[in-house]
Amino acid sequence: MKVRPLHDRLMVERLEEKEVKKGGIIIPDTAKEKPQEGKVVAVGNGKVSEEGKRIALDVKAGDKILFGKYSGSEVKLDDKEYLIMREEDVLAILE
Repeated sequence: MKVRPLHDRLMVERLEEKEVKKGGIIIPDTAKEKPQEGKVVAVGNGKVSEEGKRIALDVKAGDKILFGKYSGSEVKLDDKEYLIMREEDVLAILE
């Protein structure tokens, strides 16, 4: 299924957290927090200003990003979970 978010929204796939942390401690699934790092799958066309001009997004598809803990809305498409969030919820782009 092909999806394109509207306006200044992004579709993000969470990156899985590693099972073993430094020091060799294995964390069970029930104790894990959801990762705050993801890969941008799709982006919208940009926000429209009050003058009617389209403002391009700084984030593009394929970027790895950091986002806030409670950012976005969770959606499930084709048995995969994604987040749809606004560009302003992105804290940083990882390079």
